[in-house]
Amino acid sequence: MRRRIKPIVVFVFFSLLSILLIASKVHTDNILKNRIVTAEKTIPSASSQEDQETTTADPEEDTFVLNPIIDVSGWQLPSEIDYDTLSQNISGAIVRVYGGSQISKDSNAAYTTGIDKSFKTHIEEFQKRNVPVAVYSYALGTSIKEMKEEAKTFYENASPYNPTFYWIDVEEETMSNMNKGVKAFREELERLGAENIGIYIGTYFMEEQGISVDGFDAVWIPTYGSDSGYYNSAPETDLDYDLHQYTSQGYLNGFSSPLDLNQIAVTKDTKKTYEKLFGKIEE
Repeated sequence: MRRRIKPIVVFVFFSLLSILLIASKVHTDNILKNRIVTAEKTIPSASSQEDQETTTADPEEDTFVLNPIIDVSGWQLPSEIDYDTLSQNISGAIVRVYGGSQISKDSNAAYTTGIDKSFKTHIEEFQKRNVPVAVYSYALGTSIKEMKEEAKTFYENASPYNPTFYWIDVEEETMSNMNKGVKAFREELERLGAENIGIYIGTYFMEEQGISVDGFDAVWIPTYGSDSGYYNSAPETDLDYDLHQYTSQGYLNGFSSPLDLNQIAVTKDTKKTYEKLFGKIEE
């Protein structure tokens, strides 16, 4: 015959067991929480532009906050932009001035001459709000002569606004030797008086076409990752670039449609590179 166990003993036993299980779970949760906190500290911030080649932080660098840099054209209609709000959410704008000599005649964003329909409004509205403005031209010349003519048209329309930088957007193969064409475009800008000249180009296209970035004052490259609207990771390239276009699906207050968002290369000193591209920051 079994000895009868008193109910109070059973209650105490299970109470102690429950307390032990709860204490064990709390302990396990604390360990996991600490591991997560430690791991998060090792993840680079998406908005951080720290120089990865240095081991000590620059106090002045820590105080510099960089908002996204946008690039816009006639496809972003001025009538749809709240310039007051958008200007508060960006650190710079790169405005298309020229869409190229071979631009489609049915383009809604540019005239048949290739001149962007909205560039004047974009530049004036941003500059009015103290947003630094650079400019770009989409290269479509089919010969050395046409590349030089495009550079001239670009400069004549952009220079009255004193942009901080002139960018040549090279995305299409329009002549057999693109390197010579791009070089001719850059040299014509220099001859006309442009002092800060950069190139926007994909690394794959650059290698495929044998285009050299030598002679340019800065390099701007696009790599989107998942193109989620957020910064995913640094480009996998050995190219010494300055600016990274990291998404074409970014959203900012002041404009309801997607925007191209850009940031200074994570391998560069953020403030120095920003000032190189957009001018000295007023203290």
